[in-house]
Amino acid sequence: MSDLLTRLRGRGWRMTSQRRVVAEVLDGDHVHLTADEVHARAAQRLPEISRATVYNTLGELVLLGEVTEVTTDGRAKRYDPNAHHPHQHLVCSRCGIIRDVHPAGDPLTGLPAAERFGFTVTEVEITYRGVCPACA
Repeated sequence: MSDLLTRLRGRGWRMTSQRRVVAEVLDGDHVHLTADEVHARAAQRLPEISRATVYNTLGELVLLGEVTEVTTDGRAKRYDPNAHHPHQHLVCSRCGIIRDVHPAGDPLTGLPAAERFGFTVTEVEITYRGVCPACA
């Protein structure tokens, strides 16, 4: 489970009811919702929450580095609360569901020196693609 709410409280982030609901919707393992999905779930808990508030809150969480934006295959941006836990993504090529995966080994060392072209590699993004059980 993600620790998004704990991290935000630790930062002293002003927790209005709208912000809290957005954070609660995002908090969890394998949560990669679009902004519209976040809004729909937040509205179930707090019917008066506006789409603009959700978009603004998501943008602020991304700027804070507490949530990362994930895009795959030109689909809508999705928001990942596991910003502080190293992981890669497994994506269904049919329905687009995204799951967090934790492959063995250090992906930073996986690129041979001869293939780095003098770059100092600081970050690696790997996306595994396949078909989920529901779509198979």
